[in-house]
Amino acid sequence: MNYKRIGDYIHLVDNRNKDLAVSLLRGVSTTKQLIESVANMSGVSLHNYKVVGNRQFVYVSDTSRRGDKIGVALNTGEPCVVSSIYTVFETDENYLLPEYLFIWFNRSEFDRYTRFHSWGSARETFDWADMCEVKIPIPAIDEQRKFVALYNGLLTNQKVYQNSLDDLQLICDTYIENLIKIEEPKTLGDYIEQSDERNNDLKIDNLIGISVNKVFMETKSNKDRLDLSNYKIVRPRELGYVSVTSRNGEKISIAILDGEAGLVSSTYTVFRVKDTSFLLPEYLFLFFKRTEFDRYARFNSWGSARETFDWVDMCNVKLPIPDIKVQEAIVTIYHTLETRKRINEQLKNTIKPLCPVLMRGVVGSVKLETVNS
Repeated sequence: MNYKRIGDYIHLVDNRNKDLAVSLLRGVSTTKQLIESVANMSGVSLHNYKVVGNRQFVYVSDTSRRGDKIGVALNTGEPCVVSSIYTVFETDENYLLPEYLFIWFNRSEFDRYTRFHSWGSARETFDWADMCEVKIPIPAIDEQRKFVALYNGLLTNQKVYQNSLDDLQLICDTYIENLIKIEEPKTLGDYIEQSDERNNDLKIDNLIGISVNKVFMETKSNKDRLDLSNYKIVRPRELGYVSVTSRNGEKISIAILDGEAGLVSSTYTVFRVKDTSFLLPEYLFLFFKRTEFDRYARFNSWGSARETFDWVDMCNVKLPIPDIKVQEAIVTIYHTLETRKRINEQLKNTIKPLCPVLMRGVVGSVKLETVNS
């Protein structure tokens, strides 16, 4: 089989940001993307950071503690800078297209390969010499373009779908903001009430928590070691939240239950809408999902050792509550948005597994070339 060492087709790039011409700082994720850096850059100069140009690669050689994946990305946008400890390289595009090589990098087999060939004691690394020894099938450049065009076509379709989600999200956000301007605000406490139903009969064992992403999630706690009788029950269309807002990334953990009844910690606050003919729980949750509400909850949290947004604070929230038909309309748009988000995730999860399929096609074509030559 005509596998070739990629070290013969790639070379290091070490351009430093000495003139500070590039200010876009990026990190590298194990999902093979350039991402916004979370580093605190206060007082840090970017002059020694490496510049990653368009169609250049960057990767993190340290593979330990990364979930058996390697952080590698192809820059398809404007130049950015990355940490000087990262490795930047490019391909000889007369023989190896960067997009074609990136398809290979996106295979789960490549993640396993890099972990197996990583070395070290305190930390394991897949260094430049190891990268150069990677062998892949490299067909003629025209054949590479065909496979890249097919892969890019799939990505383009997914991104078009993603853009439609952004439009729907904008509609939802704008609708709420407009209501805030034109509707007389109501006090939320007049429309909601706490629920303190306990799991005394132990009929429910669906133990869940609440994330700052505003969803109920499966908890990692060992249920066999817990007494679930004192846990609070959350019913469908009820909401729950964690009153502690400190150390939560300036967000409040709050969610609405869309599914079977579950159990949450007795320290959580569970509540429901008193009369859903006046206020839809789903509409209320849309109000809670806004970043403005996160800021409001943090600003109105109180405490010394930890800051909390208590039930009294929740009841004092003021919000627009329009006619129920208006609420139903915006909730319908929101449900459409959530459905499309799930479809979009399915599309993204379908594209990456196609990389091995495309590579099998490459291997087949390389075999055919070898036989006919």
